[in-house]
Amino acid sequence: MLDLCTETVGLAEGRCAYAEARHVALDEERLAVRDGRIDDAARSSSEGLGVRVRVGSGWGFAATRDATLAGATAALERALAIAEAQPTAPPTPLAPVAPARGTWSSAWVQDPFELALEEKLAVLVAAEAALRAGGDARLARTVAEASARRERKAFASTEGAACTQHTLSCGAGIAAWAAGDGEVQVRSYPLAHGGDVRQAGWEHVRELDLEAHAPRVAAEAIELLTAPPLPAGTATIVLHGEQVALQVHESIGHALELDRILLGEASYAGTSWVAPDALGSLRYGSDQLTITADATLPGGLGTFGWDDEGVPAERTTLVDAGVLRAALSNRESAAAIGLERSGGCARADGFARQPIVRMTNVSLEPGAAGSLADLLTDTGAGFYLETNRSWSIDDRRLQFQFATEVAREILPGGQLGRLYRNPSYAGITPQFWGSLDAVCSAADWRAWGLTNCGKGEPGQVMSVSHGTAAARFRDVQVGVA
Repeated sequence: MLDLCTETVGLAEGRCAYAEARHVALDEERLAVRDGRIDDAARSSSEGLGVRVRVGSGWGFAATRDATLAGATAALERALAIAEAQPTAPPTPLAPVAPARGTWSSAWVQDPFELALEEKLAVLVAAEAALRAGGDARLARTVAEASARRERKAFASTEGAACTQHTLSCGAGIAAWAAGDGEVQVRSYPLAHGGDVRQAGWEHVRELDLEAHAPRVAAEAIELLTAPPLPAGTATIVLHGEQVALQVHESIGHALELDRILLGEASYAGTSWVAPDALGSLRYGSDQLTITADATLPGGLGTFGWDDEGVPAERTTLVDAGVLRAALSNRESAAAIGLERSGGCARADGFARQPIVRMTNVSLEPGAAGSLADLLTDTGAGFYLETNRSWSIDDRRLQFQFATEVAREILPGGQLGRLYRNPSYAGITPQFWGSLDAVCSAADWRAWGLTNCGKGEPGQVMSVSHGTAAARFRDVQVGVA
């Protein structure tokens, strides 16, 4: 397929300012056991070629499932026709990049696509049965699910790029819903919204030890039915690392996508409260806030050898001790504000979508607060919130409200007291991150996978990871409706 991509861009030479061809072969598997029965065991595959060209400042893109030279040539002709039909405008530059050459692969031990279906389902059957083992009639629904994804890419461009990549990701999770007296509560492990996924093989699912955690998950779902609601007011909160990850994703990652800052996504995904001239000076949060974008993070869902424009993976500091230093960019948006190089954030969902600015692994760097136990001991009165349940944020990524599955009272001495149901908190992005006063240390830091990030028109779904540890925020509005 790399030869096909190379031939295709060769046919574009002299007919456009730039051309690229990207072949993608994708395999996906989803497994689920619900309420004592196998509910889902599905596998799908897709394969095709996307061709993107530039004529002047106009882009043209076309895709085909016909992975032959005839199919690629037809796609190239359609892409050229689209680019030539764009309104005439002075040519604008692309940030320069050295031609991508070579092969890259993620790491795994057990390829889930090579394991017997029965072996994988056995893990989920045991975990789901453990959720129901207590026999409590208030458990209304129980689920154990797993997913796997394998993607093979070939990329070539008229600038001399010719590279291939192979990534494999895998993950799983469990959840229990309890119902009673007009109330429904849910508890999940290791996180909600499809479980914990990373670039790894089936060994990652085994390491999650779903069956061992199932009794606690079910018991907490039932306990939440009679727990009091989180009182409304202003409080100190400690967020579990998984909730910090979603907070980073929604109020930092999306806000720092340069196409949003430059209003390129205004009609679909929205804009950003960050202005283009804010790089290097904007106070984004407290001095405890250091954010990186790292496409080299082992196991990260935003990890690769090269992005979908052939820009090599790199680690970039976005926010340094609270001050904004950089944004997430592709070659076009980087050149638009005079940057010397792209941030390597051009990613496409499969072969039939063109690359747009997407997050890599955007992470809150570890602090010096020690372990979670150390942080809680140092906190005094407050609440510990864990496991995202819902989120809402405006299209500028400025005002938000998040809900978690559970909150616990933090008692003097760092002990965790009673559970609270339906906890939520709200804030305004710079003020909220300005209230950050402690982050747990590196030993408690890990990457959390998120598989359902939507953006673009036509819509694209992307997977990313966010490295975080538990973090503390002062004077936060909690218990909002």
